[in-house]
Amino acid sequence: MTRYYVFNGDADGLCALQQLRLTMPGEATLVTGVKRDIELLARVKAAPGDQITVLDVSLDVNRAGLVAALEAGAKVAYFDHHHAGEVPAHAGLEAHLDPSPNVCTSILVDRALAGQKRLWAVVGTYGDSLTDEGNALAEGAGLGAADAKLLKDLGVSINYNAYGETIADLHVPPVELAAEMLPYADPREFAKSSATFRRLHDGYQKDMELASKLAPTRQAPGAVMFVLPDEAWARRASGTLANDLAKAHAGSAIAIVSPKAQGGYLVSVRVPRESTVSAEAFCRRFPTGGGRKTAAGINHLPAPELETFARDFTQQFAPA
Repeated sequence: MTRYYVFNGDADGLCALQQLRLTMPGEATLVTGVKRDIELLARVKAAPGDQITVLDVSLDVNRAGLVAALEAGAKVAYFDHHHAGEVPAHAGLEAHLDPSPNVCTSILVDRALAGQKRLWAVVGTYGDSLTDEGNALAEGAGLGAADAKLLKDLGVSINYNAYGETIADLHVPPVELAAEMLPYADPREFAKSSATFRRLHDGYQKDMELASKLAPTRQAPGAVMFVLPDEAWARRASGTLANDLAKAHAGSAIAIVSPKAQGGYLVSVRVPRESTVSAEAFCRRFPTGGGRKTAAGINHLPAPELETFARDFTQQFAPA
């Protein structure tokens, strides 16, 4: 029997993973990638009796891999808050799925574990830009303001590290970061002693300083679009920048468009919670789009479609 963890390489995926590995220690094979590398389950060649835990990647995107694993005789526990579509009815599947906008995968794992490793859930929740929910978890865990800020900084830094087109764009590959996090039951100790955290934190600050100088490529009431330069720092900053710009342009939808090395673009979209149009629904109009109501993206937008995307984005989110 082989145990697999299949997880998104961002803060939510890593902190969900950390909670489970701390409560169920043992050898496991890790399968992950950059944040937008989400079709991961197909990489697992499952055998009868294998135990597979999937964290923070859409079931809808991984449906073929899930069905193959179940048919091979593996047991699959699936934790996710993205669009799932139809959930397979199978005795081997344990599904923890909730697409609510105030939920992330770290929260779903925290629920399943009855809060056993809640401080790591706090980190993942902050990293997934659920600030109010992170504050509530932190307060419930008895954290003071200084500790809550430390865990928020840690979550943001881990999450920022996942953005990039390839592993080479990242400061630290997610598998290596997971290994460095594993010995720490308390994320405060990890934040205080880890040279990697300081590297990520400093890198984040430098990248965001460059990002702060960007101007909108297109702007209308209710819709703001940025096209980033073809630089590694911009690819790393894209996701966090989208969240920061959503706060800076409160009430507007934000689109961040990043050039890809092989041509075309990677797109991140953020919309206000009160928006009548779902970011996920809008992005799913495009073949590689998906996500959730307030935060979604397109993994590959062909270059000739950029103007079409810009027009549709402005028309969809700018008020009539």
